Amino acid sequence: MSRRGAALLAGAAGMAARGAWTLLRAYPPGGAGRWDRSNHRGETLTLLEGPAYVLAAAGAVALAPRIPARLKAAAVLATLGGGVFGAIDDLGESGHSKGLRGHLGELAHGRVTTGGLKVLGIGGTGLLAAALAGGRRARPVDVVVGGAVIAGTANLLNLFDLRPGRALKVVLLTTPATAAGGPAGRLVAVAAGTAAALLAPDLSEQAMLGDTGANAAGALLGTAAVAGLGRRGRFALLLGVGALTLASERVSFTKVIGRTPGLRAFDALGRRPS
Repeated sequence: MSRRGAALLAGAAGMAARGAWTLLRAYPPGGAGRWDRSNHRGETLTLLEGPAYVLAAAGAVALAPRIPARLKAAAVLATLGGGVFGAIDDLGESGHSKGLRGHLGELAHGRVTTGGLKVLGIGGTGLLAAALAGGRRARPVDVVVGGAVIAGTANLLNLFDLRPGRALKVVLLTTPATAAGGPAGRLVAVAAGTAAALLAPDLSEQAMLGDTGANAAGALLGTAAVAGLGRRGRFALLLGVGALTLASERVSFTKVIGRTPGLRAFDALGRRPS
């Protein structure tokens, strides 16, 4: 895909995101209060940014040119799966455990929390998306690894959604992958274009992605990786995602970013002063 093609697709996704954001703010499902939360300043922000990301990204993928039908279906399924199960956790959070290990621990003891349901749901839709992306000739090992990549990237991106704009900036860091061309590059263009359009309200602390948007964006990027990488690349990515996820259980990403000058400056770029 040419740079111009990537820019056009990203721009179309961005326009869809702004439209979805405006529509959801005017007509919030269940009322605005259902989506309102308080931030660390005691100010009210909305979680509607997440549904706006999901609707725009899924719609842009469905209408994007030169993406095979099976890959479109896989990407839309992964994006909607991440969004729906993320929204369940955002709106009806139950249980006190946090992180992947905590949610799995609850499930191991027979307690199904919204976090545990999210793990199961995104894992299931990730496997189905990987099967769709691979087609009839996909081997079981490729489906399992692909599903783990999709679910793992959905979870990993959500781990970055702890400060205004951070998760969206991580999505934008994948933009160079659009230069690789092909269907995978088009999926990345959609993910990045949608993120760019919603960055301003996130940085200004009007809104946040929440699990809804972060899980959806991560799942979409994971699907792009499954489509664009060979078997060795998918294995390597899964190992990397797994290592970062395990590290997050012991090490605070926020503290690491704060101690690293370049990362700290990038993380704070455009954000309101503390």
